[in-house]
Amino acid sequence: QVQLVESGGGSVQPGGSLTLSCAGSGVTFRQYLMRWYRQFPEKERELVATVGLTGGEIYAESVRGRFVSSRDDTENRAYLQMNNLKPEDTAVYYCYAQRIGGTGKPVIWGQGTQVTVSS
Repeated sequence: QVQLVESGGGSVQPGGSLTLSCAGSGVTFRQYLMRWYRQFPEKERELVATVGLTGGEIYAESVRGRFVSSRDDTENRAYLQMNNLKPEDTAVYYCYAQRIGGTGKPVIWGQGTQVTVSS
C-alpha cells in the first residue's frame, strides 16, 4: 500500500521543540521531493518546508531559522525538526511527496498530525 504516515505531533510549551517524522511505504522514496505543509483552522494549507532529492532545503519565512527538514532515503523517512515553537505554529502538519522520476503514484499526502503550542 502506497502511503505516508506522520508521527511526532503533540503539545508543547512555547520555546519547546518537536520532531515530526514521515514514513513512506510502497514508494521508492529517493524519487520523491518531500514537503511539509500545515493547516490552521478554516485556512488553506501552507507550505512550510521542502527537502529536495539531494537534500536541498527551502523554508517559509515564518519558520526559517527555527525548523529543519531532512530525509533519510535508506529508511524511507522525512523529518521536520521544529525548534523555538510559538503559539502561532499550532496547526495540523502534513507531509507530502511528489514523484520527480521513475514510476509510481505522482503525489502522496500523509494523514496529518496535530501540533499544539500553548502555555
